[in-house]
Amino acid sequence: MTPAIQTEDLAFSHLGSGLPALAEVALLTPEGAAIALLGPSGAGKTTLLTLLDGRLRGWHGRATVLGLALDPDRAPPLARRADTGFIFQEFALVERSTVLRNVLNGRLARMEFFRALLARPSPNDVTIARTALEDCGIADLAERRVDSLSGGQRQRVAIARCLAQEPRLILADEPVSNLDPVRAAEILSLLTRAARKRGATTVFSSHQPELARRFAERVIGMRNGRIVFDMATEDLSEDATVQLYQDAENPLSPLLQVVQ
Repeated sequence: MTPAIQTEDLAFSHLGSGLPALAEVALLTPEGAAIALLGPSGAGKTTLLTLLDGRLRGWHGRATVLGLALDPDRAPPLARRADTGFIFQEFALVERSTVLRNVLNGRLARMEFFRALLARPSPNDVTIARTALEDCGIADLAERRVDSLSGGQRQRVAIARCLAQEPRLILADEPVSNLDPVRAAEILSLLTRAARKRGATTVFSSHQPELARRFAERVIGMRNGRIVFDMATEDLSEDATVQLYQDAENPLSPLLQVVQ
């Protein structure tokens, strides 16, 4: 079986930065899995997700996503972009548009050119969008404007938009960081459940080990741009998560020696 994600020796540094945002990152991710990226702020989680989404330039190493080798100097081919969906931390919705119209935006890469250009979705596009709304529990909000919704409802719209894209890989950057613990658990539950229903691979980043344990099959710990552990969720100990967040600015802390 072709892995959903395979990387070797990924490295990247932001201009003017003395520290690498990514260093020697190697991943091998099976299709259909739910994976959590865990780590403190600045660990490299967002940078890694952006790279896997094909939006990062100037990185080094090798990365293959859904069987396509990524190029550090150019975006993936248009025909392949819809296969990877991205859920942003700040939702990235059209605030003055309706929920249904926002979700239909996720169909643009799947639409015929002139339908996308004229914003005229087919009946099939509308059916797929409404199914995504149902799976996210917001079918009754289809005609509401996004700027009238709560934070939790907006996140559901962002997830529905991604699902309507029919991606094979879903990348979610801190998808519940703005929500209270109860709402956060609800959102991750519906995201991973909907992805599993569609056979899609999910990679979400988080600061919360308890959510990673509940909703991921595998947890990858990152710090200072490096992977410091990669293990099945049931093997993740409390000590490993505590150490992950201790001395986060010290790249030579004992954690690297303990779990590698």
